[in-house]
Amino acid sequence: MERQHRDEPSGDVRVRRVLPATLERTWHAWTRPDEFAAWVWPPSFASYASMDVAVGGRFLLTSAAAGIGASGTYLAVEEPTRLVFTWCWDGEEDSTTVTVTLGGLGSGTELNLRHEGFTSPQARDDHERGWTDCLERLPGLLAGG
Repeated sequence: MERQHRDEPSGDVRVRRVLPATLERTWHAWTRPDEFAAWVWPPSFASYASMDVAVGGRFLLTSAAAGIGASGTYLAVEEPTRLVFTWCWDGEEDSTTVTVTLGGLGSGTELNLRHEGFTSPQARDDHERGWTDCLERLPGLLAGG
């Protein structure tokens, strides 16, 4: 597992992970609402997701337990290798853009994530910590746990 790094000129967050699941299985973890809700936030959040995974379609991720939510629009859907979507926290006007690229590695998958468009270094740093936390839960879901 590699640690993400920041692209300093743009302030983007970049993450690379090698995951213990096939390309198709990893794609489903990003595009099936029940699976996405299960790993993106901690289990104690009891998250709910809805998704229309198509260009122009929208997603919604909420947690009544944590009192947070986010939503966005899919900008590119290239099954099973590339997903691009906006990300906007409830109550905020600014949105950012997340690009997820997946590549098959035999029985595993290489995941590259880029999150860009932050309005401040603090927002970028908060999302860097958030993605680190989220992606630490993903292998457990992929393994069926």
